[in-house]
Amino acid sequence: MSALAAEAGHSAAEAFFASTEFWVLVAFVILVGFAARPLFPKIAGALDDRSAAIKRHLDEARELREEAQELLASYQRKHRDSATEAEAILDLARNEAGMMTERAVGEMERTLERREQLALNSIAHAESKALDEVRDAAADVALDAVQRVIAETVTGEKADALIETEIKELPKKLN
Repeated sequence: MSALAAEAGHSAAEAFFASTEFWVLVAFVILVGFAARPLFPKIAGALDDRSAAIKRHLDEARELREEAQELLASYQRKHRDSATEAEAILDLARNEAGMMTERAVGEMERTLERREQLALNSIAHAESKALDEVRDAAADVALDAVQRVIAETVTGEKADALIETEIKELPKKLN
């Protein structure tokens, strides 16, 4: 049976090589091989060029990415520095505002003290003036009373001379 199978396999292989379809396929492959042979370097060159272009684009993209990261880091540093500087400016402004408030409070206290002193001086002057007016009025009343008493009790020439002398000396004695 093995001889029969070997003969059947051999005849199938002979039949395959003997068929026209096989030889057309072989001729087609050879023709495509010869026709494509000059195209292979061009295709390989185009693929190499395309690969090189892609590599350049990737390198450029990598460089751009690195530059972008550096710029981002730079801007983040600037932002942090600006925030720190803004905080320092705010602290300085707060300190200055506190000092200005203290100065204004001190100035207001001094102004109030001056006004209080002026008011006290004005009150003292008014008191003094009122006392002077009361003294003058009392002196006038006393003078009138003395004149009436003397006029009623002392009479004649002696009374006139005494009254005149005392009236002239009375202002000197009151001051």
